[in-house]
Amino acid sequence: MMTVPAHNSLFRVGTRGSKLALTQTTTAAEALAERSGLDYELVTIKSEGDVLTGPLSQLGGTGVFATALRQALFDERVDVAVHSLKDLPAKDLEGLTIAAVPAREDVRDALCSADDLTLEELPEGAKVGTGSPRRAAQLLAARPDLQIVDIRGNVGTRLARVRGREAAAEASSQAPDAARGDLDAVVLAGAGLRRLGLEEHISELLDPAVMLPAPGQGALAVEVRSADAAPVAALGIALAQYESIPTRLEVTAERALLARLNAGCAAPIGGLARCEDEPDGGVRLRLDATVCAPDGSEVQQAGQELTLEAGVTREAGMEAGEELGRAVAETLLEEDTGLLKHVVDS
Repeated sequence: MMTVPAHNSLFRVGTRGSKLALTQTTTAAEALAERSGLDYELVTIKSEGDVLTGPLSQLGGTGVFATALRQALFDERVDVAVHSLKDLPAKDLEGLTIAAVPAREDVRDALCSADDLTLEELPEGAKVGTGSPRRAAQLLAARPDLQIVDIRGNVGTRLARVRGREAAAEASSQAPDAARGDLDAVVLAGAGLRRLGLEEHISELLDPAVMLPAPGQGALAVEVRSADAAPVAALGIALAQYESIPTRLEVTAERALLARLNAGCAAPIGGLARCEDEPDGGVRLRLDATVCAPDGSEVQQAGQELTLEAGVTREAGMEAGEELGRAVAETLLEEDTGLLKHVVDS
């Protein structure tokens, strides 16, 4: 029996306070409310990552934005937490369960540039902003001449750093003295821009062959206490219905890759799994991974695929996805020349 939703009529959903987090969380909460017939309440939780300053890669390791939401679940201040899956540690936390992974958005990274130039068209020495070591490394691998600038802030604040896009900060909580218009481009997740209705700022969606996304990018994770995950009451049933099996298989493989490499979400490692239907009703699952030196000078890649027969159970599919993730990780580990240890330990 579900223990927390008060009088079985209301569930509380934890969220960060940014516009993107509120948008994502509200979308998930409304979907669950529609499926369960329950009301919901949003509870804003401030995370350490929202308070501290400095490079994101140095703010206490993996899951800096997820920790406060997870603690709120343990403390029973909320019943559901909605995360950007790419921000979650690769290893699940005992006592909590990712009960639903809805269908993911576009996984690609988006270049937002002055004059809508593509990555290839950016002038030599262009200044490109990102807070992601993965994006920075792959940008330099593709364009060693670029100047990478570490940036922080919400989506509007980051967009406003691009020359000609200063007005993007008007609806954000940007500090009055924050920089504007000092960069030639920034790279952001295309999914976040779409969820905020800011597609017009996308100059180019970067091909995964050029920039492999972060594991879990474009996907949401709906997390609850493990005791509340079983589909035996209204909210549990709604969570099961909200699940996208293809997306779950993809992110399971991607997260298993990171877990085997013992790498955090800040490491310059890309991983992308894709499910494709086969003519006989089965599913082909392919996982590609890349590891980059922070300066883009060295790149290591690996990829494998497997086929799941028609009618395979969700549990068997997830086990196969985990095996695929570990297999690709083992290939990287076997071929490693010291690059992996360097990027994981840095």
